[in-house]
Amino acid sequence: MPLPRVLIVTPALASANNGNWQTAWRWQRMLRSHFDVSIDQQWNGQTVDVLLALHARRSAPSIEAWAQARGASHAAQGLGVVLTGTDLYRDVAVDASAKRSLKLAKHLVVLQECGPDGLAPSQQAKTRVIFQSTSTRQTLHKTQAHLRVLMVGHLRDEKSPQTLFEAARLLRDSPDIFIDHIGEPIDAALGQQASETQALCPNYRYFGGLAHEATRRHIQRAHLLVHASKMEGGAHVVMEAVCSGTPVLASRIAGNVGMLGASYPGYFAHGNTRQLAELLRRCRPAPIGLSDTPGTSGKFGVNLISELTRHCQARAPLFAPEKEQAALIQLVTDLLT
Repeated sequence: MPLPRVLIVTPALASANNGNWQTAWRWQRMLRSHFDVSIDQQWNGQTVDVLLALHARRSAPSIEAWAQARGASHAAQGLGVVLTGTDLYRDVAVDASAKRSLKLAKHLVVLQECGPDGLAPSQQAKTRVIFQSTSTRQTLHKTQAHLRVLMVGHLRDEKSPQTLFEAARLLRDSPDIFIDHIGEPIDAALGQQASETQALCPNYRYFGGLAHEATRRHIQRAHLLVHASKMEGGAHVVMEAVCSGTPVLASRIAGNVGMLGASYPGYFAHGNTRQLAELLRRCRPAPIGLSDTPGTSGKFGVNLISELTRHCQARAPLFAPEKEQAALIQLVTDLLT
């Protein structure tokens, strides 16, 4: 008997090397033992049993075509819509096509535990949380001579790279804090700002875009990942850091809180550069002989990083590949019925 056919529609293919592509590629691999799975940027009427559409607005033409092909009484049959970021936290409030995508779907998927809070009660009833997953990487030994900080994300407004630029300027006279930055200059003006920051701040390095494997090695080597976004559906890089033994300093937005938990101690207010800089100062290695001194807990970086690491270790099981795979298989099974 032939396997049920599933099409994953994603607004970005491999050349984009972004979160939507990583999701689509991983889901195809996880589902192909049970289903015949393909990936495309749109549905063109090909015969499939299930359509998984990533991004309510950008995949809206495929979602609408799917519904029309099935008629009013069966419009939702086989249709799952995955809210991946800007659609959840911007588009569904203002964009008519995104709103209609939510209405048409049989099931909605969000990628972190705060995601349902942004939806109407009627939409929450057909929404499930599926945490994305990543492989666990070895936690590397990290020097106590300095602090190595990393930010990963293509340079665009939603990722708030300006927050890192300004923090680097505030810390330019801190010789024991090194800041690395990886991401394609999607916004040319932000790319120019990155180059200017590098010229002004000797401890800031901008690498531009790197391959995914090279980026993961940088994450493994860093003491901390900074994630400064203003809007996220559930960032890949956060789980990659958590599963590499690299704790995170993150903007306090729903997409990050849904990944790291409400009680996580490593948040700063979005755009609050001084708060981020102060957290980085607190994460610097403790002076030799003082890290275990009574009464110093929280004052020196070794203690703050240890606390962040404990929280991240507690969250890491959420991002296990076997959990994501089981949830995906159940989602497609439910869409087939």
